[in-house]
Amino acid sequence: MAKPDLMDFDRALELYEPVLGFEVHVELNTATKMFSDAPNYFGGEPNTNITPVDLGLPGSLPVVNEQAIRYSISLGLALGCSIAESSRFARKNYFYPDLAKNYQISQYDEPIAYRGSVDVELEDGRSFTIPIERAHMEEDAGKLTHVGGSTGRIQGAEYSLVDYNRAGVPLVEIVTDIIYGADRDAPELAKAYVSTIRDIVVALGISDARMERGNLRCDANISLSPRGSGILGTRTETKNVNSLRSVERAIRYEIQRQAAILSAGGTITQETRHWHEDTGRTSAGRPKSDADDYRYFPEPDLLPVQPSTELIEELRAALPEAPALRRRRLKAEWGFTDLEFRDVVNSGLLNELAETVAAGASPQAARKWWTGEIARLANAAGVDSSSLVTAQQVAELIELVEAGTLTDRLARQVLEGVIAGEGSPAQVVDTRGLAVVSDDTALLAAIDEALAAQPDVLAKIRDGKVQAAGAVIGAVMKAMRGQADAARVRELVLERAK
Repeated sequence: MAKPDLMDFDRALELYEPVLGFEVHVELNTATKMFSDAPNYFGGEPNTNITPVDLGLPGSLPVVNEQAIRYSISLGLALGCSIAESSRFARKNYFYPDLAKNYQISQYDEPIAYRGSVDVELEDGRSFTIPIERAHMEEDAGKLTHVGGSTGRIQGAEYSLVDYNRAGVPLVEIVTDIIYGADRDAPELAKAYVSTIRDIVVALGISDARMERGNLRCDANISLSPRGSGILGTRTETKNVNSLRSVERAIRYEIQRQAAILSAGGTITQETRHWHEDTGRTSAGRPKSDADDYRYFPEPDLLPVQPSTELIEELRAALPEAPALRRRRLKAEWGFTDLEFRDVVNSGLLNELAETVAAGASPQAARKWWTGEIARLANAAGVDSSSLVTAQQVAELIELVEAGTLTDRLARQVLEGVIAGEGSPAQVVDTRGLAVVSDDTALLAAIDEALAAQPDVLAKIRDGKVQAAGAVIGAVMKAMRGQADAARVRELVLERAK
């Protein structure tokens, strides 16, 4: 694949105004699928979480998942949308191997939620309001695995395997209105918007929002308008971008690519594009279809969805604090600097910190352990930090350190024991015998033994060379297997020198 020409980003922004639009797909974490009673969970053996409905077999009929309806209304409300008194499902007709019945049950001109907005914060604290056109319910398609070839894509593959486990998983697709005025903030705004949607659905408890698993995916639309012209350009749609960093990079890349083509007198093709994480580029997919091409018509097997006013108000009353407001409140309560709080947010561990503080830990200690040692261990294992330990366990570990039962070094050993499944921090301390030795008698015995081996140390200390105590402290710590309080050992050594 030849590397396309790219225009310098700053130069591109001098000539063109980026116009954005996003379609974010959120998989709902209901127990069963959207229209069948097949289980809905990630990681099952291929083609095991399926029913005749998911496979589109003759005679099978869909039944709407009530919990998915409730989740969809909650999300619409959290996005500031109006909830439709009556909405209905439609058939979106197209053929693809992982869509067994050759159509997708979605919503077209009668979505469950419409006309809202969400405030997005950029890293420097500026706020940007993103207009929401609609949020509609639909079902996910299955998954194709292309075998052979060098890219993992269908081009060049020897054959493809179809897994229908994901077929029928409940989705809400959030479609923005046209977004103007982003200018050079466009890449960061894209990342911040998707991050905000992720925060909202996690706060609602309606999705796992694991982008690497496809629980949350973004289709990023962008076109360039000649600066000051007011003329909309031709858009491209980069499909299924599955990380925040990739969303940001894909938007930046498309701005530079499209600007280079337009400035050379070329034209932009309205098409879908694929993002390549390894090369940091997009490549052409297929020509982008308009709505008419899908031949939408009302789903004849499903009644309209008509939520009661009482249900809508019940769900509205249960909405959690908006993520942006919650972040501002926590930052103020915890007393973090802008940099400290930004590091926490970027680490994706804000909820874990909040739970740990709620369990009794100090905010700074919680930040230190979650973004430090726990994050290091999680990165080494290739897993999420929250999968290693609970907030309660971290709070207990911090309490043991602050009580003087553990040093940081011993606490790291205890943490490893907790992760290994050896029990709570207190249980690991007991079974491994890792508590700090606080008995001065035992410490003095070790100090005297170290001094006997280094008889000149006391004289050096008395001559004002206090740093000479380090050799004795090191020997005592080694003898006590790291379970002595180094500060207390130092105090006792200096007392011996008087």
